[in-house]
Amino acid sequence: MAATSRVSIGFAGGQVVELKITEAKLKELRQALDKADGWLDLETEDGIVSIDLRQVVFLRGAATPASIGFGR
Repeated sequence: MAATSRVSIGFAGGQVVELKITEAKLKELRQALDKADGWLDLETEDGIVSIDLRQVVFLRGAATPASIGFGR
Protein backbone atom coordinates (compact mmCIF):
# COMPACT_ATOMS: atom_id res chain seq x y z
CA MET A 1 0.00 0.00 0.00
CA ALA A 2 1.28 3.48 -0.86
CA ALA A 3 2.23 5.86 1.92
CA THR A 4 -0.33 8.54 2.67
CA SER A 5 -0.02 12.16 3.69
CA ARG A 6 -2.44 14.24 5.71
CA VAL A 7 -3.45 17.44 3.90
CA SER A 8 -5.80 20.29 4.76
CA ILE A 9 -7.66 22.04 1.97
CA GLY A 10 -9.02 25.50 2.77
CA PHE A 11 -11.93 27.00 0.87
CA ALA A 12 -13.27 30.52 0.36
CA GLY A 13 -15.66 31.12 3.22
CA GLY A 14 -13.41 29.49 5.82
CA GLN A 15 -14.21 25.78 5.53
CA VAL A 16 -11.31 23.35 5.83
CA VAL A 17 -11.32 19.68 4.84
CA GLU A 18 -8.64 17.31 6.13
CA LEU A 19 -7.84 14.26 4.02
CA LYS A 20 -5.35 11.41 3.85
CA ILE A 21 -4.11 10.92 0.29
CA THR A 22 -1.19 9.25 -1.45
CA GLU A 23 1.77 11.26 -2.72
CA ALA A 24 0.57 10.60 -6.28
CA LYS A 25 -2.87 12.05 -5.49
CA LEU A 26 -1.27 15.05 -3.78
CA LYS A 27 0.74 15.70 -6.93
CA GLU A 28 -2.44 15.35 -9.01
CA LEU A 29 -4.22 17.84 -6.75
CA ARG A 30 -1.39 20.37 -7.01
CA GLN A 31 -1.39 20.10 -10.81
CA ALA A 32 -5.17 20.55 -10.93
CA LEU A 33 -4.91 23.62 -8.68
CA ASP A 34 -2.51 25.22 -11.17
CA LYS A 35 -5.41 25.29 -13.63
CA ALA A 36 -8.12 25.84 -10.96
CA ASP A 37 -10.86 25.11 -13.47
CA GLY A 38 -13.93 23.13 -12.48
CA TRP A 39 -14.17 20.12 -10.22
CA LEU A 40 -11.75 17.35 -9.28
CA ASP A 41 -12.78 13.94 -7.92
CA LEU A 42 -10.02 13.03 -5.49
CA GLU A 43 -9.62 9.46 -4.24
CA THR A 44 -8.84 9.41 -0.49
CA GLU A 45 -8.54 6.74 2.21
CA ASP A 46 -12.20 7.37 3.10
CA GLY A 47 -13.63 7.45 -0.42
CA ILE A 48 -13.96 9.95 -3.23
CA VAL A 49 -14.14 13.66 -2.43
CA SER A 50 -15.28 16.14 -5.11
CA ILE A 51 -13.54 19.52 -4.87
CA ASP A 52 -14.49 22.78 -6.61
CA LEU A 53 -10.99 23.92 -7.51
CA ARG A 54 -12.13 27.54 -8.02
CA GLN A 55 -12.97 27.76 -4.30
CA VAL A 56 -9.65 26.47 -2.90
CA VAL A 57 -7.61 29.18 -1.15
CA PHE A 58 -4.89 27.06 0.50
CA LEU A 59 -3.39 23.59 0.69
CA ARG A 60 -1.43 22.54 3.78
CA GLY A 61 0.49 19.29 4.20
CA ALA A 62 1.46 17.74 7.52
CA ALA A 63 5.22 17.71 8.02
CA THR A 64 5.16 14.88 10.55
CA PRO A 65 2.66 12.09 11.25
CA ALA A 66 0.13 12.80 13.98
CA SER A 67 0.43 10.79 17.17
CA ILE A 68 -1.63 10.35 20.31
CA GLY A 69 -0.15 10.44 23.79
CA PHE A 70 3.15 11.56 25.23
CA GLY A 71 5.49 9.17 23.43
CA ARG A 72 7.43 9.87 20.27
